[in-house]
Amino acid sequence: MSAQTLSRIEDAGLNASAPQQRLMDGWLLRFSPGKARRSRCVNAVAAGRLPIADKLALCESMYAEAGLPLIVRITPFSEPPGLDQALADAGMRAISNTQVMVLPQLTYIAPTVLPRDLGVQRLGSEAFAHVIGQLRGSSLAQRQAHAQRLVHAPVPFDAHALKRGGEVLVCAQMAIEGPLVGLYDVYTAPAHRDRGLARTLCLHLLVLARTQGATVAYLQVDNENQPARVLYQRMGFADGYSYHYRTRDPSAA
Repeated sequence: MSAQTLSRIEDAGLNASAPQQRLMDGWLLRFSPGKARRSRCVNAVAAGRLPIADKLALCESMYAEAGLPLIVRITPFSEPPGLDQALADAGMRAISNTQVMVLPQLTYIAPTVLPRDLGVQRLGSEAFAHVIGQLRGSSLAQRQAHAQRLVHAPVPFDAHALKRGGEVLVCAQMAIEGPLVGLYDVYTAPAHRDRGLARTLCLHLLVLARTQGATVAYLQVDNENQPARVLYQRMGFADGYSYHYRTRDPSAA
């Protein structure tokens, strides 16, 4: 996979989450109070002009005003060069190593045939945020923040749930931007894991995305989530690049 394509995937991932944000000397600061770190962190998208220490001080004050801890997201595209080491030297520890996995072509994804007792239902943004929030045990405030991010996202999300009767077994959503489709929030109810249900829903979404012009798929998965990584590898996804966060927040894990 070319560096140009991976850089484009990084842009698409940023565009797919659009909470409250502001630009500060080349860094994109996001302030959504929801659960997802990528929506409440600093994304160092350009080098800017100020020294790193000065920018960190400004960022800390802005996040303190918003009632959020300072978290900086580090990717292979972060600017300026050497930022990760500078943050480590400043006492910010690394957390949540995440892999961006890429499926370079959707040509060979076969349509899924569902068993008679299963069905796929499209969900609106608020309904999806409520459903996945229930499955994850998220607070009401986190569910509401998630719903607001989805409603106001510049790249529209398309959310679906795999159901048996009225019970949600798996839910997931996709965001299409040009030839790229991102899979987000793939979550299986704990009582229904290890049955291939997540794969079934993901394949359904990829086939649907292909009919809408998508040719390349990507997703983000925690490096420590080996069952999910194996699932995606069997679907044809391969590691594209990784990112992590740095913070001084003692409660962050």
